[in-house]
Amino acid sequence: MTPVSALPERLLASWQRSEEYGVSVEDVEPVFTGTFDQESLFFQCGREVLTDLHRTLAAEPISLMLTDAEGLVLNRLSGDHSLLRALDAVHLAPGFAYSEREAGTNGLGLALADRVPTLVRAEEHYSLSLCTYTCAAVPVLDPRTGRLEGSVNLTTWSSSSSELLLALAQSAANNTAVLMLARSRGRSPRPTPRGEVFRVETARLEPGSGTLRSLSTSWTSALSLTKTALAAGRVVAAVGEPGSGRSTVLAQAERETRPRERILAASPPAPQDVEAWLSLWTPELGKPHTAVVLCDVDALPAWVAERLRDLVLHAGGPVPFSMTAERFEDIPAALASLVDTVVQVSPLRDRPTDVLPLARYAARRARGRDVDFTPAAQRALADYGWPGNVEQLHRVVKDAARRTDVIDVGHLPGELRSGPGHRLTRIEAFERDEIIRVLARPGISMKAAAAELGMSRATIYRKIAQYGIRTDG
Repeated sequence: MTPVSALPERLLASWQRSEEYGVSVEDVEPVFTGTFDQESLFFQCGREVLTDLHRTLAAEPISLMLTDAEGLVLNRLSGDHSLLRALDAVHLAPGFAYSEREAGTNGLGLALADRVPTLVRAEEHYSLSLCTYTCAAVPVLDPRTGRLEGSVNLTTWSSSSSELLLALAQSAANNTAVLMLARSRGRSPRPTPRGEVFRVETARLEPGSGTLRSLSTSWTSALSLTKTALAAGRVVAAVGEPGSGRSTVLAQAERETRPRERILAASPPAPQDVEAWLSLWTPELGKPHTAVVLCDVDALPAWVAERLRDLVLHAGGPVPFSMTAERFEDIPAALASLVDTVVQVSPLRDRPTDVLPLARYAARRARGRDVDFTPAAQRALADYGWPGNVEQLHRVVKDAARRTDVIDVGHLPGELRSGPGHRLTRIEAFERDEIIRVLARPGISMKAAAAELGMSRATIYRKIAQYGIRTDG
């Protein structure tokens, strides 16, 4: 294996990040997200370019792929069936995410992380399971906006010549960008990518690994009940509002009960992905020390729940199994019959003391170091009702933390500074947010704010009262 000291600086930094992410050195365990939008301009242009290139390389042991900006493999072309089978074994296949965070140092993951053309040879990969390959990847930017759209990735055996691999990938990426520019008129923006529906998770520094502990009595009681049930071999259903931390309490309890367990976490697939999704369970359930957390089972069709129940029951031995749902009565009967213990997870609004510890945790995850909150920001976070629960809190704080080392109210969405009231129209919400934006500017006077907003001071005071805007400081 390549000595760490011999790695180039970029690869060494990537290895260090891979270690911090908790990526396995032995095996790649990427996320399966299923299908994607095939109407995007990037995908259509990239597929056309790679299809043309594949015609000239059909006899070569090379796999050509497109990925999106998150490392999700969108398609794959190769005339070498033995290479395709080998890539299937490490999940370098359509529907799987291969970002640096998921798979450690690899060509496409590093190209996306650094946004530069990248070649990763053999033992330069972080995971030993990838050391038989050489990967060349080049990021593709939208030629109009400069936004990262994805990458072109070429993969071959590590024993094959790689001298021209990066040049071919660079040519394909350039041709894709040129074709996108030529066809860009009138095209709609890129759709929001779908979330993950399948993940094999090892003990990483995530909420599920138990790295966040000093939380409310409500949370610790739910965690304690879950740990007791799992230790006794019971099947647990964590119920509560979406985003409240149902899967986290299960994963954290699993970590503390059986520290060496692998956790297979899954969410309901789209209808077109059901068969592929079900096919993923059989090889994973047969592996030792694997626990299962099935999220949002209340969204599963009854027939899919029945198929999954049969897979679990015939896995060749007891499988640590738990699930989440909004209400127990909505769990399909086939899975509800397996449940021994029901754990209620309270919404975040009922555990206000958890808000700031969770916010600090989310900020540290986003920045890689501690981030400060001003007293005004702390009050705004603590006083908000969080209808989207912990998931919404993490999203808001991570967005703010990526822009500053000290989060103030001006870095938070407008609704966090408004008191409860009637549902605002789009015009009212815009007006409220503009007032908040101006008033949050350090040292601004009410007279100056009135001039900038084109309002009288009396009108601003009336609007502050109308929208319930806090004017701390």
